[in-house]
Amino acid sequence: MKLTDSKLIAADRDTVWQALLSADVLKDCVPGCQEMSGSPEEGFEATVVQKVGPVKATFKGAVTLSDMVVGESLTLTGEGKGGAAGFAKGGANVTLSDEEGGTLLAYEVEAKVGGKLAQLGSRIIDGFAKKMADQFFETFRSVVEGPTEEVENDDGAEEGEKKKGWLGRLVSG
Repeated sequence: MKLTDSKLIAADRDTVWQALLSADVLKDCVPGCQEMSGSPEEGFEATVVQKVGPVKATFKGAVTLSDMVVGESLTLTGEGKGGAAGFAKGGANVTLSDEEGGTLLAYEVEAKVGGKLAQLGSRIIDGFAKKMADQFFETFRSVVEGPTEEVENDDGAEEGEKKKGWLGRLVSG
């Protein structure tokens, strides 16, 4: 299964790049992720709980980053074993480019499954993989941009002002 799409993120390219390398951001963005630890250099260990059709499984696996061109592109590759449910593996080639209003994050995803999961049929698997990829990148955009909520600050800030994204929260603590 292959999927190609893109998201416009209202943040500069360096902020988006740093978010792609953050275990905390990735944990927030991977649907069903219970734990994520590690580093971009050594890879990340992850525990993800997912239900695909009638099969619910806890996948333990690794995510590696490769083909990194700082601020421009990288490949995220993940592989998880779900015990009797089987395995899932896939990757996403991600490219960043400057666009009016922020950074355009383009991605190409490929996913494969085996074991009981593979017996569910390609229609269910393809739909699930598309949903997972869309959810990951949509959540990633929200995490990087920060939520827009109606706020009233002491300094008379406008309603609807953007709250700080993940980097602003980290810096201002």
